[in-house]
Amino acid sequence: MVGVVAVSLCMIVRNEELALPRCLASVDGAVDEIVVVDTGSTDDTIAMARDHGARVLRHEGVAGGQLHFGHARNVGLDQARGRLVLVLDADETLHPAAAAVVRAVARSAHVDHDVGYVVTRRNLHPDGRGHAWTDHAVRLFPRRPEYRYRRRVHETVDEAILAAGGRLVVSDIELDHHLAADDVLRAKWAGYVDRLREDLLAEPDDVDRLHFLRADLYKLQRHHEAVDVAGRIAELCPDDFDARLQAALLNHLHGRDDAAAAPHLAAALALRPGDPEALALQLRLRPRDQLPASQLTAAPQRPTKPIPSRT
Repeated sequence: MVGVVAVSLCMIVRNEELALPRCLASVDGAVDEIVVVDTGSTDDTIAMARDHGARVLRHEGVAGGQLHFGHARNVGLDQARGRLVLVLDADETLHPAAAAVVRAVARSAHVDHDVGYVVTRRNLHPDGRGHAWTDHAVRLFPRRPEYRYRRRVHETVDEAILAAGGRLVVSDIELDHHLAADDVLRAKWAGYVDRLREDLLAEPDDVDRLHFLRADLYKLQRHHEAVDVAGRIAELCPDDFDARLQAALLNHLHGRDDAAAAPHLAAALALRPGDPEALALQLRLRPRDQLPASQLTAAPQRPTKPIPSRT
């Protein structure tokens, strides 16, 4: 690819010959260059990437003797030339309407400034049953030396952007994440749990790691462990509405402990008195004759089941 490089696609891959063509086809017209960091493919991944015009860098994906996806992503960022960076995984595709949005952002005044753009990611069942859940992540941001990924698994660039004085803005960009088969996903999540617990031994109060641990445990249906982690997050973030509500919901739905849920719910309602989901949970925890009449009509019939919101 030649000429002005406005947008660089940066990826890390390994043995993705089945998924990669679909991903790369989805960014046609949205990016000006493709930088692929291959961490040890033994199939045709590298050839496929090069056939699509990608620059391919080989890297073991290891730092300090440990698997480190954040470091591998930064190797790609170091080689990118675009003013703006789009980050995708091989099992993701850019929604057709999103190419125009990416291009519009590339033309905006923010490109050389400080904005990280949050995208919506739809996680799709492999059997075509629609999407399993939706989550959000920063996947489009200016190429700046201080904007680098942190963490070895569930790596994110958010912290670096905010630490440098930047901002996070919700965009209209949508991605589709094509989930693998259940057994593959469960093995992947279990590996993440092990590595997150190792990281937390060194930094037990790392709320970011705890959020991801709670989400992975929940997806693995290890609900009682997820309840404990949610409680720890609420302890560390007592004034965070979402932390309090998640702790209340998980205690109620999976801990079967409404007494433990009650103080978290009370704290959540103190932070957001009219929140419909918190009010719905209050209906579940308290007899109707103990509730104010206004809440009997304001709350929906049931609370939403907690869905992992971290990627």
